[in-house]
Amino acid sequence: MSEAQAPRRFGNFDANLRFIEATGILSAQAEILEIGSGTGVLLDTLRARGARVRGVELRQALIDEGRAWFGELPVQKVDGVALPYPDAEFDAVMSFDVFEHIPDSDAHLAEVWRVLRPGGDYLLQTPNKWTNVAFETIRWRSFTKFREEHCSLHSLGELTHRLQAHGFAVRAYDVPVVNDFFKAKVRRHLGPIGAAALRVVNPDRLPLAMRTNLYVRGTRPGGPLRA
Repeated sequence: MSEAQAPRRFGNFDANLRFIEATGILSAQAEILEIGSGTGVLLDTLRARGARVRGVELRQALIDEGRAWFGELPVQKVDGVALPYPDAEFDAVMSFDVFEHIPDSDAHLAEVWRVLRPGGDYLLQTPNKWTNVAFETIRWRSFTKFREEHCSLHSLGELTHRLQAHGFAVRAYDVPVVNDFFKAKVRRHLGPIGAAALRVVNPDRLPLAMRTNLYVRGTRPGGPLRA
């Protein structure tokens, strides 16, 4: 299926889905929110598995595109970090390739904490600052241009500290990301040199703190213990 014959995807969908599965949050009873749901590909996938999912998205065009493909997805348009839900509404909140775009990440985390139930989880994936700065500098041929979009990059230590400051218990996950999507992205932005470097250094074999993508689970204390 060509890109024109499928809804747009953003980020490493297969790796993100493996992360969700590894956390064990999916159940018929769990209420799940995705922040930055895009065209709703992940929402539709999880809904097909019986999950009770909702989403929020900044761009109306992506919401419309998703509904053209998947019907009336439960997605609301938002204009900032405020979430249009009452306190303690969700068992899990997810965001993928979103955190790095949020200027006020503290306000974002406060909202996630607010809508999570005690014992609930925030699952997030975000590029690692240490590797992404180098990648984006080469990609844009600029030391500053990438910061217009990636304004909130964190290292694993910084992200852990930021989540803990908001009360979350934090666990980082080992999620392999080198798949067809990842290889194509490297070739597209870095050309033959990037593809050659990928054959020499596999990012999936690096320590978690040096991975290209950080997969982190922040748990709001207060609920039953889970694996």
